[in-house]
Amino acid sequence: MGFIQNIKEEIRIIRERDPAIHSNMEVFLYPSFKVMIYYRIAHKMYLNGHYFLARWISQKGVRKTGIEIHPGAQIGKGFFIDHGNGVIIGETTIIGDNVTLYQGVTLGGTGKEHGKRHPTIGNNVMISTGAKVLGSFKIGDNSKIGAGSVVLEEVPPGSTVVGVPGRVVKRNNRLLPQEELDQINLPDPVREDIAGLQRANAELTNRLIDLEREIKQQRQRHEVALSLQNTQTKSN
Repeated sequence: MGFIQNIKEEIRIIRERDPAIHSNMEVFLYPSFKVMIYYRIAHKMYLNGHYFLARWISQKGVRKTGIEIHPGAQIGKGFFIDHGNGVIIGETTIIGDNVTLYQGVTLGGTGKEHGKRHPTIGNNVMISTGAKVLGSFKIGDNSKIGAGSVVLEEVPPGSTVVGVPGRVVKRNNRLLPQEELDQINLPDPVREDIAGLQRANAELTNRLIDLEREIKQQRQRHEVALSLQNTQTKSN
């Protein structure tokens, strides 16, 4: 895809996914649009072995937009960063098609790996505000990562991940339309755990009540039996 085609595609993607953009001209002010232009130039330099020049261009993009994309990262089609200040994408990151990131997302390493040390993001994935994906593993296709989550291990396709550390709380392995890739309709594992504890507590309470009733009935039967026995003893 040529430079003009890339610009047209970026305009289409941003207008499609951000209702705050009302005209094509506004897109030229958008940080995501600017940083992708810097990235594509820097990435081409990187692939040609001009590493210093690639990083210099990349750092200009960081200063202009607040978004840091290493020129070595591989990014697919339909990539979108919404209000991307603080987004960091590491050198060996691989991003599939139709991926959406929100502000403060980090696709980074743990500092312990060599070679491929950043995550691979599958197709049609949404990573919400402030989420951190750290390490060399894959986020499966059609997955959603909840806001503020810290993901440290592989995520199966079609999963929803929330929490610190991140855990899979929902999995359906189906293709998600773009309108379902939102940050709101996510399970709340803490609430679910509390609800589970409340149900278990209610079951235990009911069981204790049943046991107390049973013990009381046995005691009453025992007292009746003793009373009958005493009556018979006296009559004899």
